[in-house]
Amino acid sequence: MIHDSNLSRFKSEIQSTQEHQFSLPQRDTEKLRTELQRETEKIRTELRYEIDKMTAGLRLDLNLERGRTRDELADQKAETANLNNKLDQVSHAMRAQLEAAKYDVIKYCIGTLVSISAVGLAVIRILM
Repeated sequence: MIHDSNLSRFKSEIQSTQEHQFSLPQRDTEKLRTELQRETEKIRTELRYEIDKMTAGLRLDLNLERGRTRDELADQKAETANLNNKLDQVSHAMRAQLEAAKYDVIKYCIGTLVSISAVGLAVIRILM
């Protein structure tokens, strides 16, 4: 009987020791798993934050470059319009000068013809 009771106590102690020894690694494993999940989630969150930050920076740079390009294009359009206006002004001025020169040539030609006709008539009158 004592032997049975000792044996049963020994069995229960072994069983409790085994349960205790198995539960410790399980608890440690569960703690490590939980800690690993937290760290993984923390790294994911940090990575998302960095990716979002980098994406926002790239968008900002892209928008700034797009704005600079628009401004440069607007400046080029304004300069082109200015040069077209100057070219039109010079063209109109040259046409006006050409018309004035043409008018002067016609005027001098008519004057010359009238003078030659007058001299011719005077010569004819003298000869007659």
